[in-house]
Amino acid sequence: MMGNKRIIQVINPNTSRAMTATIGAAARAVAAADTEILAVCPGQGVPSIEGHFDEAIAAIGVLEQVKAGRAQGVCGHVIACFGDPGLLAARELAQGPVVGIAEAAMHMATLVATRFSIVTTLPRTLIIARHLLQQYGFEHHCAALHAIDLPVLALEDGSGLAQEKVRQRCIQAMREDGSGAIVLGCGGMADLAQDLTRELGLPVIDGVTAAVKMVESLVALGLGTSKHGDLAFPLKKNLSGQFESLS
Repeated sequence: MMGNKRIIQVINPNTSRAMTATIGAAARAVAAADTEILAVCPGQGVPSIEGHFDEAIAAIGVLEQVKAGRAQGVCGHVIACFGDPGLLAARELAQGPVVGIAEAAMHMATLVATRFSIVTTLPRTLIIARHLLQQYGFEHHCAALHAIDLPVLALEDGSGLAQEKVRQRCIQAMREDGSGAIVLGCGGMADLAQDLTRELGLPVIDGVTAAVKMVESLVALGLGTSKHGDLAFPLKKNLSGQFESLS
């Protein structure tokens, strides 16, 4: 908290500054007047996150940003990648709430519909999304998963092709899946949800904006990450090499 403003750190776990700007703009569009959005990304790591290997590397950048955010006095953190990389480790480091965008979007979808569909980027990431559905307990709420079969950074290439493919997949999901809501499965899709909601006439949920509102709510309720049990602060150890800064 700084003055009368609460600061929420929105972490794009990849190194794309363009995507970080897209994510930050979407977060600011829904943030309360007394919320400041600090949109950041790691200085080193992977340019996009499209698999388990990418997530493992990106998780270190997430932890570095969480530690930096705590030093800056932020009230909470959003992990703005649909794989929620490093989520539980970030919660160990954080005092305030940490919310991943996949977890947030899935929760929100169950509040407005009995079944939802997911539209994401590459087919290989569908498997990761299924793992998260199982982990978060939403497997029976998800009717179907769809991929546009384009890489994450296609959302930032300026052609509009990826955005149109997202739109077409959402229309397909609405017509074929029997779902009441659609979850967008990539932080880079954050700026598409409102227009798609209006066009399709059903809730299209972006996890970035959903996570921002969840963090705001938790902060307003005075709830931070529990430090009782497995999310207690990490045991003090002397880390070596490139991890020394996380000690």
